[in-house]
Amino acid sequence: MKVARSFPRVELLSIDSMQVYRGMNVGTAKPSTEEQSEVAHHLIDLVAPTESFTLVDFQNAYATALSEITKRDGIPVLVGGTGLYLRAVLDGLSPPPRFEDLANELERESNTEALHERLVGLDPTAAGRMESSNRRRIIRALEVTIGTGRPFSSFGPGLNHYPEVPYRVVGIEIERAELDERITNRYEQQIEEGFLAEVEALSHLQLSRTASQALGYRELLLHVRGELSLSEALELAVQRTKRFARRQQRWFRRDPRVEWVTRAELPNVINGISSQ
Repeated sequence: MKVARSFPRVELLSIDSMQVYRGMNVGTAKPSTEEQSEVAHHLIDLVAPTESFTLVDFQNAYATALSEITKRDGIPVLVGGTGLYLRAVLDGLSPPPRFEDLANELERESNTEALHERLVGLDPTAAGRMESSNRRRIIRALEVTIGTGRPFSSFGPGLNHYPEVPYRVVGIEIERAELDERITNRYEQQIEEGFLAEVEALSHLQLSRTASQALGYRELLLHVRGELSLSEALELAVQRTKRFARRQQRWFRRDPRVEWVTRAELPNVINGISSQ
């Protein structure tokens, strides 16, 4: 936001898979109403948290928003950390069909390692492309493999293929110790801002499969249901978020198209893009 305020033509497109849900504000660090009035934001508050929202839904919403920005001669800047959403719009992924009932059935297996072992037996190529702890990707691969009768890895060249794109992809460097501290501090701040009350309000709804798995929400829901104390829920959320952040870093580090810069260098990068 600090950088975007300095460039009047910049409009931000969120590629956060959880900011698409209305009512999930504090826990997703969604921009405030004031921030949205300062800088145009897109791809947030698109659906209710009870609704499913697929990769194709995101691609369609992104295409519409990008078209509108282009007509205004704006500068679209994608921000956020959902790597698959970024790849979907950069590389025009064509995702396989969804099998929601099957995915829900797979979700009932709490042992992620066991799910990965099952994928190894059905599609060893796909299993080798993902970490054994990446639950969402494993379930998706199993869903497609079982649902279509075809290996998940047979759908396209896979995410290890990085074609050239007419975009500048920038990643911000951050030390692991600082990242860990920021994660812990953010949860503390979010609790002060009403995160728990937000989760309590959502607990009365039948959340979609994706929304219910959102980091922080998932753990606080366990507290609201009496399964964990608040401190236990927060500790679990911090641990899981740190692990997720590690996976994010590895995901983006594998992409040779990402140009890594410090936060101090970022304004110059945006300035260079806006002057083109």
